[in-house]
Amino acid sequence: MPDRTEDHASIATRWLAHFADALTQQDAASLTKLFASDSHWRDVLAFTWHMTTVSSADVICDGLLQHAATVAPANFRLTTGRTPPREVTRAGVRTIEAIFAFETATGRGSGLLRLVADTSGEMKAWTLFTALDELKGFEENIGRRRPHGEAYSRDFRGPNWLDQRRTAAAYADHDPDVLVVGGGQAGLSIAARLTQLNVDTLIVDREARIGDNWRNRYHALTLHNQVQVNHLPYMPFPPNWPTYIPKDKLANWFESYAESMELNFWTGTEFAGGSYDPASERWTITLRHTDGRTRQMHPRHIVMATGVSGIPNRPPIPTLENFRGTVLHSSQYSDGEAWAGKRALVIGTGNSGHDIAQDLHASGAAVTLVQRSPTLVTNVEPSAQLAYALYDEGPPLEDCDLIAASTPLAVSRRSHQLMTETSRQLDKPLLDGLRRVGFTLDFGEDDTGWQFKYLTRGGGYYFNVGCSDLVADGAIALEQFANLDGFTAAGARTRDGKALPADLIVLATGYKGQELLIRRLFGDAIADRVGPIWGFGDAQELRNMYVRTPQPGLWFIAGSLAQCRINSKYLALQIKACDAGLLPLRRDAATPATDAPAALAAVR
Repeated sequence: MPDRTEDHASIATRWLAHFADALTQQDAASLTKLFASDSHWRDVLAFTWHMTTVSSADVICDGLLQHAATVAPANFRLTTGRTPPREVTRAGVRTIEAIFAFETATGRGSGLLRLVADTSGEMKAWTLFTALDELKGFEENIGRRRPHGEAYSRDFRGPNWLDQRRTAAAYADHDPDVLVVGGGQAGLSIAARLTQLNVDTLIVDREARIGDNWRNRYHALTLHNQVQVNHLPYMPFPPNWPTYIPKDKLANWFESYAESMELNFWTGTEFAGGSYDPASERWTITLRHTDGRTRQMHPRHIVMATGVSGIPNRPPIPTLENFRGTVLHSSQYSDGEAWAGKRALVIGTGNSGHDIAQDLHASGAAVTLVQRSPTLVTNVEPSAQLAYALYDEGPPLEDCDLIAASTPLAVSRRSHQLMTETSRQLDKPLLDGLRRVGFTLDFGEDDTGWQFKYLTRGGGYYFNVGCSDLVADGAIALEQFANLDGFTAAGARTRDGKALPADLIVLATGYKGQELLIRRLFGDAIADRVGPIWGFGDAQELRNMYVRTPQPGLWFIAGSLAQCRINSKYLALQIKACDAGLLPLRRDAATPATDAPAALAAVR
């Protein structure tokens, strides 16, 4: 970055002014000159009503000009009260990073601009991010717009708040507009966002209590990323919370969150599947309660919030049927106390496999960890936290979330390659120790690290909180699955004839993708129409995640607490826009060309 007498705010303001002029005048030549040749534009709903990323100056300018003619972007300006423009390094590139605001015909948005100097010293856009924040006329019920009318009336003759909450949650005489399937961080986040947009939303979950999706997992589990990254929308964790949140503490928070945010939530309720009527644009779905009762509903939207993968994967393992001890999938494992003094084989070396092996060892079991495939291992501190360094830079959560969302895929990949190389150096003693005992390591496709393993396959890595040290030291034995000759009644044996006695075998073999669940619940036609879920495919965005899918009225949200917090806002805005007539349910249908005030008046 060359020395400049002009401050960062002035540089960004001047660029935004030229950008706005070029858009208004449909001046392709001037607009192209504002972008570096290797630039990227990520738009989330503001211009395109999609989550989309395009790269190279010519392609970016063609897209901007095409959409600007209909969305009427205007009033580009640096945002008062947010992190001011500053010089930072992203993916090894020194850049000026500036948050800005703007408006379109239908909404208000935020953006983020990263400027770099070309060979002549001219400041050009390396990345541009534009995102819709709110719809004009359909703003969230927060802050000065918080409820203050009948719902909180002091008129003692009518129903009080509690009466109204009970009536709303019972759905005795109506159906919700949106049915959210799954009550973890994904379901809570999208329901909270929709509730603030006055969209009638019901969460259903088959567990007995809110939070049981965490509460019922193995006893020793804690989150592997730090507390400052993991807030839910609207309600940050208290400042005295521990850095790494225990799973039961998080589960209890989920329960209090649902109550505090006034979310309609049915526990002990299984979603049994449904069918879609294109004529009415509504679903016919069946809910099954644990007491045997069923309820049929006709929501307009179904949001699947069941996680990146929800069905335990129990791959066929030859001769495992010979084993006469206990076999559990990792989803069935609770704690190791019952296995003190016993012998256990844990098959699988991702986070669950390592954590369960460590818990069994701590409980006094003799443990052998069986590796099926190369695994990425990184120390939980500091290496695994490098991906979240942004949240320690100083900007408030809202700005950190915007910066995180603004990073296009190509830049993110390069950033994670650099982080992976740093972590390999930081973790070298541990990694060398693992290699010495025969543990097979990898570092992700093109060395992009654990985050991209998660985004593409949902696993295949371990954040070391001590188990890798136990493996490297020999306190937990290691075998390669390829070296097993088969299973016996008393355990397993290796190809060289060594016996591996066991009382317990834990299959830490992961989970199947959501495609299988969709096929089970909705049938082949809808599953085939939707296609792959999660991962990137040939595009620069996650497939069918947080956006309209090829199946109208079927939406998906999943991921970490941070991903759900960030993307639930954008998913909720799309659902609200569909219900307001601003956006068609069908992804391939043309978006109505609207004069915003007239369109909004028509749907009120």
